[in-house]
This record gives sequence, structure tokens and C-alpha cells, in this order.
Amino acid sequence: MSEEVLINVTPRETRVAVVAAGVVQELLIERASGRGLVGNLYMGRVARVLPGMQSAFIDIGLERAAFLHVADIWENREPGKPIEKILAEGSPLLVQVVKDPLGSKGARLSTQVSLAGRLLVYLPHDPHIGISQKIEDENGRAQLRDRLKELVPADEKGGFIVRTLAEAAAEEELAADIAYLRQLWATIRSRSLGARPPELLYQDLSLAQRVLRDMVSAATQRVLVDSRENHQKLVAFAQRYMPQLAARLEHYAGERPLFDLYSVEDEIEKALSRRVDLKSGGYLIIDQTEAMTTIDVNTGGYVGSRNFDDTIFKTNLEASQAIARQLRLRNLGGIIVLDFIDMQSESHRAAVLEEFKRALARDRTRVTVNGFTALGLVEMTRKRTRESLAHVLCEPCPTCGARGEVKTAFTVCYEILREILREARAFNEAREFRILASQSVIDRFLEEEAPSLEMLSQFIGKRVTMQVESSYTQEQFDIVLM
Repeated sequence: MSEEVLINVTPRETRVAVVAAGVVQELLIERASGRGLVGNLYMGRVARVLPGMQSAFIDIGLERAAFLHVADIWENREPGKPIEKILAEGSPLLVQVVKDPLGSKGARLSTQVSLAGRLLVYLPHDPHIGISQKIEDENGRAQLRDRLKELVPADEKGGFIVRTLAEAAAEEELAADIAYLRQLWATIRSRSLGARPPELLYQDLSLAQRVLRDMVSAATQRVLVDSRENHQKLVAFAQRYMPQLAARLEHYAGERPLFDLYSVEDEIEKALSRRVDLKSGGYLIIDQTEAMTTIDVNTGGYVGSRNFDDTIFKTNLEASQAIARQLRLRNLGGIIVLDFIDMQSESHRAAVLEEFKRALARDRTRVTVNGFTALGLVEMTRKRTRESLAHVLCEPCPTCGARGEVKTAFTVCYEILREILREARAFNEAREFRILASQSVIDRFLEEEAPSLEMLSQFIGKRVTMQVESSYTQEQFDIVLM
């Protein structure tokens, strides 16, 4: 399937959309204030060793200390020593970020360095040649391994992983990638010798550069960039590291905004909604929590067949394609639970699962899908390294605190009545109690709950007055003693 890559650049934000068959397949956003850390190398300082968790907190200069587990200490892969025998508090340590800080969790670190080029990933500490799992042909895998072994210099102590893009690469392209990655590591090592922790030694490429390196393939017809200056920078970058791509880079100078032209802005709005409508009339409900993401499939208004089983089957088939696209579009990761509509037929279940796996084959991120559980759910994982689209663009609702719902005005009224009773017992000398609350709560007290307020006023023997505070949310209130 041919695709186009759209790059929208503003001074503080870069946005990338991958469009295939006229439909947005992926969205990536990077802001200058919150640029991702994955791939960055630091000279850190061991802040605290936790023997009970076999892990350590490492200070790399961020707001929160980063996390290193004993399993991610490369030098310890064979000895298997406990972490307290390897690390000492206060000592310097060269580390790489493998997961961005997510929610309340700090960045995840590893001491096994990996540097990505366009065709290869360089592992300075691991003398091993691996092949991407997406290259499935065994003969092709063996030939790639042999080709690379011939190109690797005799004095090389590290190893390489061959990326999917290397399948059709020429010898000189592979050799150029090897030379670039070795030189990059030599520069990083040189910087590390005089580093004072915590210190950043190497920052991964910008989003636009990573897109050229990682996402532009033979299927990419063109890359449109709406900034002349950034187009020129990307052309220079491409000519140096991937000259075969330079001709596909185009500067978009149209009057209409690039993302409007391809309806990307509409897709961004849809990708922030819980509900995703299917063409058949069915729909998905997507809920993100810190622990996992759940996706529920519903038939909605779809009555396309007299046979209800066939209706369910067709809805689930369409949903499997839509879910695979939404995972990429929203950059959902971690544990994901899918609740397809219940199917009685085992053959229908198998067909839906096969269709879903086929749709996931286009995903650049590693996914693992398990079959249907006893409860009819499909459990899967998708590697999570960066924040999801919703976490980048949104923040918790200040009104409901990210619960997705607010207390009713009646519930708040009864809370206020109980609070006045408590205050009256504690401050008997008060002459009057004034309620400061939102318009909706005050309206309830003026109408349905007027008798309740009057009864309370008589019971405590104090006057109770009300005042609307337009800036208050429905759940906010204050009781002022007069």
C-alpha cells in the first residue's frame, strides 16, 4: 500500500501524519518543551539502590529519578549478581533511556547501549548479528547475516541488528551505516570520559529526522514538508545519510494548511474521542487507564443481515481493522484488552483473530496477541516507549479529576447540608452561614431543596444565605462563617 508522509512544522511543535489510501494511519507529535527522551544517553549518578526490588534510582538530571532494574544491567547478564553487589550509591553510570517517563513513573533505563541507523542498529557491547523478526524468509535472513559479516571491520567488538529496510539495501549503503554508527559511538565514548554526572551525552534525532530514518520506505511516494527552512535541513540530512530519499522530499507551499488539505485535523479530533464509529453502524469505545487500555466493540445500529450471528461476525471483522488502525493512530501501548461482540462459532472467532493479526502486520511497533480467553476477551500487548496521543495533547479534567463524571448537583447539596451541620456544632458563636457554590447547586437550593435548607436553618438556629460563584465547578463549594 503506497503512502505519503506529511510533516507540519511550527517553532514549538512538529507534527507528522502517515496517510495511506487517503486515510491517516499514524500521528506523531513532538514539542520543544516535551521532546521524548528514548534513545538519549546520559552519564548518570546512582542515587539509591533498592535490594528488595533489585533495582536502582539513577539521577540523570530530570525532575524524577530514572529507574534501572538489575535485568537491564548488560554487564550482569551472565554473572547474575544481586544489584547491591554491582552498583554503589554516588557512583557514575553510563545509561540509555528505553522508556519515557509515563504518568507518575520515571524514565526506564538500560546499560546496554543501542544506536539506531537507517538500516542497522549498533550494539557496542554485544558482539552479535541479529535480524529483524519482520524479515521472515529464512534464506533471506541468512544471506543478510552473511553480507553483514563481510562488511563489519575485523576490529569490531560490537554487534548489529539488521532492520527491515536493509532487505533491499546495496552493499555501499550498509557499509555507510556501519561507518556512521561506529563514528557516533566513538564520539559518545569520548564525551563520556570527561563527563560530570548527571550529563546528557547524546540526544536522539528530532522527530522529522527519525521519520526519515525509520518510517520512509519503498512504499512512501513522497514526504511533504510545509516549512521551507526545515525542508532544506531535511534534504541536507537525507543527502548525507540516505541520499536515495532526498528526491522524495517536497516543500509544500500551498495556501491551505497541509493538515487541513488531508483532513488530518479532523482525524486528530476523532482520535481524542472515546467513541469510534464504524462504517457498518457499529462502534468502538476506547478507554485508557494507567494500568491498561480497554476497547469494547458494539453492533450499534448495524442490522445488515437477517442472521444475527453473521451481523456480529461482520461487525467484529470490521472492528479488527479499525482497532489495529486506532492503536497506531493513538499510539496506545502496554496491556490492551479487546472485548469483541460474543461469537458462538469457533470458526468465526478464528477468522476475526486472523484478520486482526493481519491488520497488525503493518504496525511498526512490536505487538503480541493472545487468543480468546474463557471470558471471550482478547489480550494483547503493544510496546510502549512514548506517551500516547491523548497524553501528549490533553490533561486530566480539572472538574472531574479525570474520573469521566461529576457529582450531581443534588449530591453536592447534601454534602453542603452535612458540612453546615458540622460547622454549626464546632462554631456555635457564628451568627450566619453563607454557602458559596456554582449556579446549578444554588438553583437546587432555591427549588427542590429549599425545604431541606429551611429545616436545617431552624434546627441549628442560624440564618443560612447563598451566593453564586461563577468560577466554581459543580463539585466546588465553601461555607463561610459570618
